[in-house]
Amino acid sequence: MIAWSFGENRGAVSFRQVAIGVLATFATALVLLKLPGVAHAFDVVNDAVGAISSATRAGTSFVFGYLGGGALPFDVTNPNATFILALQALPIVLVMSVLTTLLFYWRILPPIVRGLSWLLGRTLGVGGAVGLSTAANVFLGMVEAPLFIRPYLAKLTRSELFLVMTGGMAGIAGTVLALYATLLAPVIPDAAAHFVIASVIGAPAAILISLIMVPETGTYRTGGSVDPAAECHGTMDAISKGTVAGLELLLHIVAMLIVLVALVYLLNAGLGLLPNLGGEPVTLQRLLGYVMAPVCWLLGLPWQQAVTAGSLMGIKTVLNELIAYLDFAKLPADALDPRSKLIMLYAMCGFANFGSLGIMIGGLGAMAPERREEIASLGLKSLVSGTLTTCLIGAVVGVLTWP
Repeated sequence: MIAWSFGENRGAVSFRQVAIGVLATFATALVLLKLPGVAHAFDVVNDAVGAISSATRAGTSFVFGYLGGGALPFDVTNPNATFILALQALPIVLVMSVLTTLLFYWRILPPIVRGLSWLLGRTLGVGGAVGLSTAANVFLGMVEAPLFIRPYLAKLTRSELFLVMTGGMAGIAGTVLALYATLLAPVIPDAAAHFVIASVIGAPAAILISLIMVPETGTYRTGGSVDPAAECHGTMDAISKGTVAGLELLLHIVAMLIVLVALVYLLNAGLGLLPNLGGEPVTLQRLLGYVMAPVCWLLGLPWQQAVTAGSLMGIKTVLNELIAYLDFAKLPADALDPRSKLIMLYAMCGFANFGSLGIMIGGLGAMAPERREEIASLGLKSLVSGTLTTCLIGAVVGVLTWP
């Protein structure tokens, strides 16, 4: 209903497609979360992320010594003070970028992406081009995935273009998946597997929300090709290109964290001049918590936990999901119960924030300059659709984990 109210051409919404989309989203979540064999298979994902994290720690320890996680040359009085985010956790982005590039160059991931694209087309009736982009979003980010269908971007219908944008806003890239899983591993068991499941469920959920908000009134485009590593000329070249791309992303993350945390501090300093509310200072986190609390309650969280969860959801939307997950990991153990923590992991698993919106509009505008105005006009709508998609996934998980 919320997606429909924010949409256009409401009379053109296909309720048959909506019903199929709801069924596909729920069925995907049911299979991935409840079937014992599938759940056991995802244990491999957790082990793989643990291995990647350990390998990254070996590299950072070699380069940065104890600052990168190596043996400390002194006695520790406060273990928490020895963790340096930029040198111990964030470098996993470099390793994941290289691994992703290699897996595409070695033609391991392309058949999986093609299979997902075919499945989305057969079940939800989307065109091959947008199905391919949506499937690629399971592994790649909001700018990398549309590269799969770059020749088709200028020819897509308005609905298909919006679907591509929604897919980018409603998921995260594989390059940061391992980072987020590492951050939340102490808080949520099997966090890595849940992030992978969220990425997979996000594909049908993004199509569902997108077709409600901007229904198709034309003819679907088909086609698309899977060859993102075509410019790589060997394994070492793929490693080099993956490292450079990962370094750009790493520096972007570090710079954004410094700036956004500083801006939040300044904003909270200004809000601190206001009278206390409920005996506590007014902060951005508290205000966002009150605004987003009803949303979190609708996801299935108890009302007494909704304000705490709402602040995380608000930070994720206004700032970005990394800062929200960092705050999530720092919450007191009893702030959210295990079920609420799991729901919030899924509900925040997407790039739907204003910073990412600017990146996506710029990237898609460069790939299809003739559609730049239309891309920009759909920008805020895609931010809403991406947020609604992750909230839908969180709500489905809440239903499946109901006591």
